[in-house]
Amino acid sequence: MGKKEIDWIAVLVLCTAMMVWASSFIALKSAIGPIGPMTVIFGRMFVASLCFLYFIKSFMKLSFTTKDIKYIALMVVFEPCLYFIFEAKALELTSAGQAGMITSMMPLITAFGAGIFLKEIISKKLVLGSLLAAGGAIWLSLSAESMENAINPMLGNFLEFLAMICGAGYAISIRYLSAKFSAIFLTAIQSFAGFVFFLPFAIWEYNTIEMNFTSEALLWIVYLGVFVTLGGYGLFNYALSRIEASKAAVYINLIPVFAVILAYLMLGEKLTFVGIIASGVILSGVFISQMPTEKLKKLRRKIVSS
Repeated sequence: MGKKEIDWIAVLVLCTAMMVWASSFIALKSAIGPIGPMTVIFGRMFVASLCFLYFIKSFMKLSFTTKDIKYIALMVVFEPCLYFIFEAKALELTSAGQAGMITSMMPLITAFGAGIFLKEIISKKLVLGSLLAAGGAIWLSLSAESMENAINPMLGNFLEFLAMICGAGYAISIRYLSAKFSAIFLTAIQSFAGFVFFLPFAIWEYNTIEMNFTSEALLWIVYLGVFVTLGGYGLFNYALSRIEASKAAVYINLIPVFAVILAYLMLGEKLTFVGIIASGVILSGVFISQMPTEKLKKLRRKIVSS
């Protein structure tokens, strides 16, 4: 990717979105426990939906083709529905930092999916960078040990991986839809669909699981609904209207690094030597995937000649 091709607005928007999304692991981990996981997700979607009530009148003026409806349906099935089911269950079993690390596998899945369904170009450096980041995530997962806040990290990390597959499907769907619909509308549809989808799960949990609706847990739900759902998805959807899905997905590799640091600072999770090395591997993957091709070739020649 040459310098002239860099959309710095999209870069700034994506980096901000990744920081916000990284904080969602902290918020979810903090809210899940006092409150059931599906109830937390329902609350998140409910709060986000309230934020979009003002825009309903303008949404009614939009027109849809059969293809639009198909992609909208795919978008909401992938995310928030299946994605949050897998992620909520994952965070019951693994740590926030570990779950954040697994997100580094999404860009590779998205790149191949975008190449197949959207005919986007899959460059060698994108594949190399994504594979390097995925390798760091796998290494971290295999070295994980059970602890108080991660009772079954292997299963939890696998469920987070399934969430990443759903996230890739979501990104591909958004890439098509963003050519016609605004980021506000697409984010609102996700929120309304999530509100309806998770309502029965929340009712079931309320009648079967003992929950403690503490003020702290409720504040985390509000944060998830307003800042993470409204803010994070709005920023990401806007960025996808400016650049390819495969390129935008690479920035998701930054989430693990942010998540590990935030989990260490806010939840007191251990910042292990393996975690630090894995973060370095992931950052290397991002660096390689985003480096201009000519610079990457020069760097490779220097390494070979040295």
